[in-house]
Amino acid sequence: MIGTPRKALAEAIATFLFVLAIIAAVNSGSPLTPLAIGFTLMVLVYSTGHISGAHLNPAVSLGVFLRGGLSVADFVSYLVAQFAGGALAALVALAVWPAGEKAMVIEVGPAFLVEALFTLILVWVVLNSATSKDTAGNSFYGLAIGATVFVGAATVGSISGGGFNPAVALGLSVSGHFAWSSLWLYIVAPAAGAIIAALLFRVLNADDARKIAADAE
Repeated sequence: MIGTPRKALAEAIATFLFVLAIIAAVNSGSPLTPLAIGFTLMVLVYSTGHISGAHLNPAVSLGVFLRGGLSVADFVSYLVAQFAGGALAALVALAVWPAGEKAMVIEVGPAFLVEALFTLILVWVVLNSATSKDTAGNSFYGLAIGATVFVGAATVGSISGGGFNPAVALGLSVSGHFAWSSLWLYIVAPAAGAIIAALLFRVLNADDARKIAADAE
């Protein structure tokens, strides 16, 4: 199995494991939940980065696509795989933990802002540490990505729930932790953040596209 199917399967499996771990961490009620989530993302990024790039997040895939690092076919397959993995993880979690008794109540304005801003930071970190030709081959990309999610969850999780990932938001909606009526916010805000991050990356790394083209020759 090569190409897109292999990459999509890696994305589905890793996103499944990520969302399952998030729901487990949330149900634990531990103050270390943000750290557990960040570490989980870090190890999953290291474990599948060589296969698919380990996006595990539709917003990240959107950012990588816009910077020219993902084909249309891969982009579509990644989105399907990530959403499927997130939803399946939530269904499996319901066999272990009860559904959330009450969905998190958010204030739309602040929640939208922090979801957009911290997704922007996340996608910015991914693009510069894991996709840039100038940082190719580094060993810190997984730590940088996991640490970014940890910081976001620890600082603004009380405002928005700390989604920064539409696939995670879908999973948490299935599990009862996020309200279905708020799902749009967890899709639109991260997408906005990802678009801005990709545009900033292209402006500040103007020679990156030329390097990609040169490598393809």
